Amino acid sequence: MTHSVRNNLIDTQDSHPKRRRWQPFTDIHCHCLPGLDDGPETMAEALVLCQRLVAEGVATVVATPHQLGRFNGCNEAAKVRNATLELNGQLQKAGIRLTVLPGGDVRVDERVCRLLQADRILTLADGGKYILLELPYEIFIDIEPLLTELAGLRISAIISHPERHNALDRRPSVVLKWLDVGAHLQITASSLLGDVSPDVQRAAWHFLSSGWATLVATDAHDIEARRPRMRAAFGSISKRLGEDLARLVCIENPSRVVNGQDILPIPVHNQQEAHR
Repeated sequence: MTHSVRNNLIDTQDSHPKRRRWQPFTDIHCHCLPGLDDGPETMAEALVLCQRLVAEGVATVVATPHQLGRFNGCNEAAKVRNATLELNGQLQKAGIRLTVLPGGDVRVDERVCRLLQADRILTLADGGKYILLELPYEIFIDIEPLLTELAGLRISAIISHPERHNALDRRPSVVLKWLDVGAHLQITASSLLGDVSPDVQRAAWHFLSSGWATLVATDAHDIEARRPRMRAAFGSISKRLGEDLARLVCIENPSRVVNGQDILPIPVHNQQEAHR
């Protein structure tokens, strides 16, 4: 493991987490805007999803409609901002206590930096510090050049659901290289709970226990097949890796993303995994 990544991992396996006052979740990856992608089709469906997010303990959510990839030319920044404003207005009318911020689930593309500078795609919470990147499923791409280019703009990439990409699990050296140039990994709550597949569940826990993943989000699209499951994921992480770590990846670090603060490192619970 290289020096910079080693410094980003804290071995606290002998620590004893202290219980603290409950804080609401911040969800940095959710497809909650109506009629834009494969999330809710109507405003009514979007409000139902948002109500479920609140029931899960979420107080702030970043709306991340797909950008680029098969949605190339759709869901550009101005459209997403307007849709977010409209959804917030409807939430206020309905008495649903949830704040929605604009963002995007951006498919990896060589044009990402140019499109950011042209204000056509969005950073998370429109804050200019973090961008959510979705890797292609069809082929493996080493995105280090893009990560380096983004770092030159003082933007850090958050890789969405790495546990769903088998190629990453087989290439730990590549993952560590990405972390070294400032990338972060975001695990999906439902992956930890086995909703996708046993292989995806195993990979999700591997990324968390190795200290490589620093964020958990819902990646919710609806209230059925791809529903938000933050409460259950938080409980499962607390039981398996400790409440301190659960708070860090489910509450503290997501909040730091939307507030434009640095993401904190998480404890290493599996030294063998961390040094692969």
